[in-house]
Amino acid sequence: MLLSKAKQIVCISKTGERFKFGNPDLCILENASVAINEQGMIEDIGDIDEKYKNYKTIDCRNRCILPGLIDSHTHPCYAGDRSGEFKMKLEGATYMEIHNKGGGIMYTSRCVNQSSQEELEQILESVIKRVIRNGTTTLEAKSGFGLSTEGEIKQLLTIEAVSKRSPIEIVQTYLGAHALPPGMNEKQAEEDILNNQIPQIKKLMDEGKIHPEFVDVFCEKGIYELESSKNILQAGNKIGLTPSFHGEELNHLESGKMGADVGAIAISHLEHLSQEGIKAMAEKKVVGIILPTTQFILKLQPPPVREMIDNGVPTALATDYCPNAHCMSLPFAMSLACLNLKMRPNEALCAVTLNAAAALNRHKTIGSIEIGKQGDFLILDAPSWEHLIYQIADSPIWKVIKKGNIIYEYL
Repeated sequence: MLLSKAKQIVCISKTGERFKFGNPDLCILENASVAINEQGMIEDIGDIDEKYKNYKTIDCRNRCILPGLIDSHTHPCYAGDRSGEFKMKLEGATYMEIHNKGGGIMYTSRCVNQSSQEELEQILESVIKRVIRNGTTTLEAKSGFGLSTEGEIKQLLTIEAVSKRSPIEIVQTYLGAHALPPGMNEKQAEEDILNNQIPQIKKLMDEGKIHPEFVDVFCEKGIYELESSKNILQAGNKIGLTPSFHGEELNHLESGKMGADVGAIAISHLEHLSQEGIKAMAEKKVVGIILPTTQFILKLQPPPVREMIDNGVPTALATDYCPNAHCMSLPFAMSLACLNLKMRPNEALCAVTLNAAAALNRHKTIGSIEIGKQGDFLILDAPSWEHLIYQIADSPIWKVIKKGNIIYEYL
């Protein structure tokens, strides 16, 4: 395949970088083309049309080619309808007030546990179709609504089954520690995860039935606090799962430093991240995954994004798609990050491409348009790439390509 004569090709990187930091150069090529081989890998970039004239050609004149978008934090495997909570939030109810009344995660958990795996697969496949239309070519997907060994395994088996037939790549995360199960306190829930859930997860991994890559925990006051969170992350790490977790969302617990200490690849939310946490994450190059939609919906204090970027914390953006934050549009998350969180547009684009790839340990294969990487692209019907952010909630997405295959096109 030859994507021919694009007005802009936004490469992001030309030197195999893992991250991009403050106000980055996007390595934009003008009036250039990109060739993708039969294996779906990027073969060549530049003024190459004559060399690849026998390839199937897509005319990209007056259009822009970007790397496929990467959503590094989502909860797409769920059941039930929480639209009623929207009114509660508008009337002033907080996240924890809804949670303590049996709503939030607890409601979704009941719905997930009452659903069959087949029903969950249908819901997840429907989500993926909509995600693709928003330009996402790689999706991280968490469990976390089972709150029991059986329930968490059902979610991971669901994600595994759907990933095998999905046109996009799905990256699995085990999130057993998302909330305290009914009837358990923090210590009991921790012991259940350590003694029951994680051994069963390892057994299924060894049998090749599931392939989670990350272990997550909701590190929060009154739920899984620092010590239990650390224990769970370390136990997951011992069975081959890389720590990547929720931290500093509703309260300050110094989980930024804890995450750096346990070798976390990423920490998400970070509304209450301290200067000490910023320093620790910058030193260990822990990716900070910012979730602008959740901050916006829950009216939380803004995370210190500008301070993170300016002090060397690699920063990604994600949708946090879930029943609480029902947004699967990375372009909209980018717009919010620029409007509300002081990100520059070029920083926001890096945050959903190369830096997001780094958060998922995939920076060597996706996240930028470089020879040898996967042919994952987003093509905009617009004169410049900034229209992805500028056209709020209505991005001019023309085609989405995964490993050289067109998986969405606007007709």
